[in-house]
Amino acid sequence: MISPLSFYRQLCVRGLLVAFSLLPLGQLSAQIIGQTAGQAAGSAASNIKPQPGNQKIQEGIDYRISTAPQPVETKNKVEVIEFFWYGCPHCFEFEPELSAWASRQGKDVVFKRIPVAFRDDFLVHSQLFFTLEAMGKGDALNNKVMTAIHKENKRLLTENDIADWAVSQGLDRNTFLTTFRSFATVSKARNANQQSTNYRIDGVPTVVIQGRYVTSPSIAGTKTKAIQTMDYLVDKVRKEKYK
Repeated sequence: MISPLSFYRQLCVRGLLVAFSLLPLGQLSAQIIGQTAGQAAGSAASNIKPQPGNQKIQEGIDYRISTAPQPVETKNKVEVIEFFWYGCPHCFEFEPELSAWASRQGKDVVFKRIPVAFRDDFLVHSQLFFTLEAMGKGDALNNKVMTAIHKENKRLLTENDIADWAVSQGLDRNTFLTTFRSFATVSKARNANQQSTNYRIDGVPTVVIQGRYVTSPSIAGTKTKAIQTMDYLVDKVRKEKYK
């Protein structure tokens, strides 16, 4: 491990971001996700100890305390934020488990997603997220965006390609583009990046609970352990009276 970033984060932030811009998506899948991930995963796996499902959740192992905690927006509730990027394969892999987790939470849990653009040319993905949200299509289409990128070899990095995709999902092109280009949407996309900077997010997916507890599949070791850690942290916040 070269830096505090785990393999997951190194792949998304470094290798994937560079390769995404330089290679055809099909070649990216073969070379980056196939070869690089396979080699690095083998190396990373040797440094990860097996974690039984009933193992105690521990600070510093399964989660950490944020070095830049932020105030929560909703009082007397548990705020859970996933920082993600549509183009991150690990966000795509984590999506089924995360959505299932969110769907079974109580009314005192507020779950939201914040898109992160590690480069300016990826900001259109954040705009796409907030456009779908504004049109009331976020829950229905967010996973389909990821599927288009990771399974259908669509980059969705230009306005025209994104609009074509939106139309293929039954959305009106003019309405979509008007919302996509709006000041409100662009402002939300840039504000999302500022939030990730405030939290010092250096890789995705990253989950922040109550503005200060941080976990992810890379921190906890597996997707399953990350979900268990999230359950533990939500319960911890409840016991702390949502402080």
